[in-house]
Amino acid sequence: MLQVTRIRDEKDKVLAGLRKRNLKEADLLIEAALDHDKERRRKQVFRDEASAELNVLSAKIGGLMKEGKKVEAEELRATISGKKEAIKSLEEEVKQEEARLQEVLYKIPNVPAEKVPAGQGADDNLNVHQHGALPSLPPDALPHWELIKKYDIIDFDLGVKISGAGFPVYKGKGAKLQRALINFFLDEAAGQNYREMQPPIVVNEASGYGTGQLPDKEGQMYFINADGLYLIPTAEVPITNLYRDLILEERDLPIRNVGYTPCFRREAGSWGAHVRGLNRLHQFDKVEIVQVRKPEESYAALDEMCAYVQGLLEKLELPYRKLLLCGGDMGFNSAMTYDFEVFSGAQQRWLEVSSVSNFETFQANRLRLRYKNKEGKMELLHTLNGSALALPRIVAAILENNQTAEGIRIPKILQPYTRFDRID
Repeated sequence: MLQVTRIRDEKDKVLAGLRKRNLKEADLLIEAALDHDKERRRKQVFRDEASAELNVLSAKIGGLMKEGKKVEAEELRATISGKKEAIKSLEEEVKQEEARLQEVLYKIPNVPAEKVPAGQGADDNLNVHQHGALPSLPPDALPHWELIKKYDIIDFDLGVKISGAGFPVYKGKGAKLQRALINFFLDEAAGQNYREMQPPIVVNEASGYGTGQLPDKEGQMYFINADGLYLIPTAEVPITNLYRDLILEERDLPIRNVGYTPCFRREAGSWGAHVRGLNRLHQFDKVEIVQVRKPEESYAALDEMCAYVQGLLEKLELPYRKLLLCGGDMGFNSAMTYDFEVFSGAQQRWLEVSSVSNFETFQANRLRLRYKNKEGKMELLHTLNGSALALPRIVAAILENNQTAEGIRIPKILQPYTRFDRID
C-alpha cells in the first residue's frame, strides 16, 4: 500500500509511474486519496483543538473549587461534558475518514520503479538475459502430458476422481522427482544463508491484506468459509507475515528466509492448450525465497536473488531467459519484477517458472514492518520474494527436454536426490 505522504508529496511522480501500468482510474484514485486525506487532517485539527480547549477548561475547575465558586465549577463541568461528547463525535468522524482513505489506498497498485518500461502486456517485456542452447528433439518427441502417461509417473485422472481437475497425483518416480527437486532447492537455499521456515498453508484475512493478496486477488484464492481462512497461493504470504506489526533493530537485518509449501490457486477462467498438463494447476509445490532489507540495499538484493535463480536453472541444465516485466504486466504489489522462463522442447514454447520481485515499502506499509535506523528513527523496510522454484513447469521442461529412446534422463545435479538417473 502506498503511503499517503508519498502521494501527497510526489503526486506527479506517482501518477507518472501508475501510467506505466495503464491504470485508467489512476487520476481518480489519487485525487480521492488526497481528498480523504485532506478531510481527515482537517477533522483531526478540530479534534485536537477541542481536546486542547477541554484540557484548559478542566484545569480551571480545581481553581474554582478552591475559591469556593461551586456554581461556576458545576456550570463548567456541564460545558466540559458537552465538549467531551463533541470530541467523541469528532473522533468517530476521523475514524470514518481514515477508513475511507484506507479503502481507496487498497485499490492503488504499487508505483513501478524508474527502470521498469511502460507497456501493455507480455509482448512489451524486455528480454535482458538468455542462457543455454534450445533443445533439438526428434519429430516424434512427446509433450509432457503424453510422457507422464507413457511412464506412469503423474496421473490427472486419479486427481479428478479424488479432488477435481488441476489436482494431479504423482506416482513412483514422478513423486520421487518432486521430492528430489524440493530437497535440492532447499539445500541450495541453505547454502546461500537462507533460513528454512515451514509455515502454515492457511492464512487469516489480516495476512492476506498484509502482503496484498486482499482485496486484489480474493477471486483466485480458496476460502474456508467456516473458519474465515484462505489456502495460500504462495509461501510468500505466511513467511512475510511472520514480520507483521514488528519493529526490528538494525542488527536483525537482513532477513533471508526460504520455505517449501504446497500452493493453491483457483485459476478461474483458465482454459486452452496453454494450460494443458502441468502448465497450470490448482495445487502445486513451490520453494519460495523471501528477504527483508533496508531500503538502500533492496535493489542489490533483487539482483542477488535473480542470480541465485539463474544458478538453479543452470544446474538443472535448462535453457532459460530473464525478462524485465513492463508496467502493464506487473503484479499489483510489485515495484519491479523479473520473470524467468524455461524452454519446453516438445511444446516449443517458453514456460514461466519464477518471478522475483521487489515490493519496496508497499507490503511493509500494510504490515507495519519497520526498523530503527542508526539515528533511532523509524523507517519502513523493503520486502522481496522469488520463486526458487515452482515445480510443475520445471518438471514439464525436464521431462520434455531430456526424453530419449531409452527413457527420460535425470539432470546430474538431481541424481543424488532421486537415486536414479533415468525414468524408463
